[in-house]
Amino acid sequence: MMETKGRKVVTIGGGTGQFALLSGLKNLEGIEITAVVSMADSGGSTGRLRDELGILPPGDVLKCILALSRYQNVVRNVFLKRFVGEPRLKGHNAGNLLLTMLSSYTGSFPSGIQALAEILEVKGSILPVTIDRATLVADLTDGKRVYGQAAITAPQTSRRERIREIFLVPHYGESISVYPPVLDAIRCADYVIIGPGDLYTSIMPNLIVPGVKEALCETKAMVLYVVNIMTKFGETDGFVAFDFVQKIEGCIDRRVDVIIANKEKPDKQLLARYRDEKAEFVEIHLQDPCWEKRAVYSSNLLDTAGGIIRHKSEELAQLMRRILDQKSMPLPLYSNSSDSSAG
Repeated sequence: MMETKGRKVVTIGGGTGQFALLSGLKNLEGIEITAVVSMADSGGSTGRLRDELGILPPGDVLKCILALSRYQNVVRNVFLKRFVGEPRLKGHNAGNLLLTMLSSYTGSFPSGIQALAEILEVKGSILPVTIDRATLVADLTDGKRVYGQAAITAPQTSRRERIREIFLVPHYGESISVYPPVLDAIRCADYVIIGPGDLYTSIMPNLIVPGVKEALCETKAMVLYVVNIMTKFGETDGFVAFDFVQKIEGCIDRRVDVIIANKEKPDKQLLARYRDEKAEFVEIHLQDPCWEKRAVYSSNLLDTAGGIIRHKSEELAQLMRRILDQKSMPLPLYSNSSDSSAG
């Protein structure tokens, strides 16, 4: 019998990284999952719906709903299939449109999320980090500003200065407010898992919403951070694992208790293809004294199906299970291989 019965787990993120994490976590018994999702997405179908209809972005929420649905394998392809015929629908997917319609009909985005989650029999809760519309803005080290998550994610030039700071600009009013249930979930959590996902465009847009940092500082939960497998051009060029951790800790004003990192390198061909996109493998450097009292779990978490580098949901979930099964705080340093669980 697992020791995780009744434990509350909050995930914070967005994009495909949170999808991979949640797809694995939902198969662990005895935990209550709450996914807190970024509202900064502005690309693709999500961006068009956001601009044309003045709604909150549905894309990352939809990924979480599908990840936690008991019918994921059946409905994922249907809900993510994009229209190609009717000009107005072209490029949109069915899931985004359905979530948009449900939100409009129920009168609120959270109600729309709950309705679609009910249809798909989702395990857990999904919360937007805010219900205020806002644009993500990045200040670069050369003084320039980049507006919108999509523009930050995909630089227009082959070379761009580093991101110095990001912030949210409200579309209405003078400030952004956190969605109150998010604070309740973080304060009541036993574990808070941050990441994986693009640092500046999927993870930190959650953490900079007023109130989130304070809740993370107040919570008695163990805070875990899942480090990215690859760097991201225009965001984390040249980063090693500890650079990611420093950025997260600087954003939330507290130390992360547990770091989870992949140690398995993709093959040379795949690395070369990613290198063409100016992305590099994130090195861990376990022997570096910078880790201090943080517990570091290093394991083979690599999934390269379809030629795309991501975290393997099942392996990530099993590693999470071992952490949750511990009755006390993990040791300061824990290096785990794929075929051994000795610490």
